[in-house]
Amino acid sequence: MGLRRHVFRLCLLAIGLSLLAAPAAAQSVNRAAIDELNAQLLYVALPLTLFVELTLVYAIYRFRDNDDPRPTVDDPALEITWTAATGAILVFVGVSAFVVMANPYITPAAAQASTDGDAFANDTEIDVLAYQWGWEFSYGEANVTTEERLVLPADENVTFRLRTTDVIHAIYIPQLGVKQDIFPSQTMTARTRATEPGEYRLYCAEMCGAGHSKMNATVVVKNQSAYDAWMENQTAAAG
Repeated sequence: MGLRRHVFRLCLLAIGLSLLAAPAAAQSVNRAAIDELNAQLLYVALPLTLFVELTLVYAIYRFRDNDDPRPTVDDPALEITWTAATGAILVFVGVSAFVVMANPYITPAAAQASTDGDAFANDTEIDVLAYQWGWEFSYGEANVTTEERLVLPADENVTFRLRTTDVIHAIYIPQLGVKQDIFPSQTMTARTRATEPGEYRLYCAEMCGAGHSKMNATVVVKNQSAYDAWMENQTAAAG
């Protein structure tokens, strides 16, 4: 009875993990790439977990009354098989992770360095200034600056030029899959293309002092017409 209960729990675990493998629609290209990688790794980890657990249950049941245990007999073929299988899994995981890391939205600085330097020339550029303990956003040549509120156009490539006036900070927008450390005396780069209009939260992900926990901002993603109207109003107000 105990064995059946254990197997039943394993089946429930498998069902729960399979449901987790189908997340809600991603809000950006970045997040979609990350979610896809997580799903691929889960599809590998789930059968391995079930195999190990079922093997453990079998061993407990099969040898439960063994009062005279003996060493396992050498089996070179079996050892070669599981070593090769482990190597194949590690190669799959490594290649999958490399493909995501090479994505120009996940690692834009590396992607731009490998091209002619103008790969993102058509992106909307936003200068992000981090300081203890707040955020300032400047929108290219529009002479528009906002604080604690970042507005993005939906379905448009956006490049962030990140700087800090003091210590190390990190821009982190979980729902958009954006995260990048910002180092003093350096200009860092982050990139995204939001696909779902709405409001999201931006955090500092590096401990930067007493006000770190309050160093947040609101990210607003608008469709193109709403973004253009907002930009016109901000430009008029700045003028």
